[in-house]
Amino acid sequence: MTSPAERRAHVVGLGLIGASVALALAEHGWRVTGEDRDADVAARARAAGMVVEGALDGTVALCVVATPARAVADAARAALLRGSAQLVVTDVAGVKASIVASVDDPRFVGGHPMAGSERRGLEGARADLFSGCTWVLTPTEATAPATYGFLHGVWRELGANVIAVPAADHDRLVAVASHVPHLLAGALMNEVADAAEQDAVLLQLAAGGFRDMTRVAAGDPSIWPDVLFENRAAVTASLAALEERLARLRRALEAGDRPRLSDDLRSASVARRRLPGRALHPEELAYLRVTVSDEPGVLAAVTRTASEGLVNIYDIEIAHGIEGTGGTLLLAVESARAEEFAAALVARGFGVGRE
Repeated sequence: MTSPAERRAHVVGLGLIGASVALALAEHGWRVTGEDRDADVAARARAAGMVVEGALDGTVALCVVATPARAVADAARAALLRGSAQLVVTDVAGVKASIVASVDDPRFVGGHPMAGSERRGLEGARADLFSGCTWVLTPTEATAPATYGFLHGVWRELGANVIAVPAADHDRLVAVASHVPHLLAGALMNEVADAAEQDAVLLQLAAGGFRDMTRVAAGDPSIWPDVLFENRAAVTASLAALEERLARLRRALEAGDRPRLSDDLRSASVARRRLPGRALHPEELAYLRVTVSDEPGVLAAVTRTASEGLVNIYDIEIAHGIEGTGGTLLLAVESARAEEFAAALVARGFGVGRE
């Protein structure tokens, strides 16, 4: 972690996530400055004490880009030019591959906190928004280990469960877990709203299940087109698979196929009950020590190996050796997958030990 004198951060974009990052960092002792393309938003953020006066300069240790996805790459590159050689830059956009491909710098790591709120902008910002959430980081071949280690430590300090995932895998997975569900929630809400124009009592019949399924439709609609278009290939593939699943259910209903319908409902019920919580318990984790060279590309190789084996890395600690001699990664992974993951790393030439 940084010393107190180095705890300067700058946030670009003061919407819900950016302002929440500012509040969370300030609560943990950071001096946070910020900017927004809307001067009124920036002024209100300063008036509310979310950020203080100041600009991104050589004293800033961390810059968080929280703009719409289409503007992230330009903003990140501008921050890297304005900041010092030690500045670490990250973002919070819901799509990653196109961004990390456009910002090829050892001081940049793409990121995505899996957190949000139905409330919007400054009014919805909360310092505890990221406590217990999963925060994805997407190191690449260009990422310096020190950059990743610094950022991992910052988000862990805010209470997030940090995992490392290659950018392309992130986009494919969040299409299923986040982007398509948002589209479905909107479609269902619009369908019911249209039907309610003829039968106004319909909305009074909307029970807890309907409200749970459509909750995310109340979120800020302005941020979603960028994310969906940037990730269109993965989203359209997921939509196609879901359309086929719905078509099978429709055919089962039309044919009176009770076994098929029952099997689908039963498997969904079982899968929902098995849905993991926000983090594994400590006793479910194993710790691997991986000997690495201290150079860009190492973290990307390790996380790519994890992704190929469907292994989540729940925590990473980087211990640097004597200058020029490399170092050690301490990885926390699910116990049940640890041996398989260790073998895959050894096959790629890494030295691996167990804690």
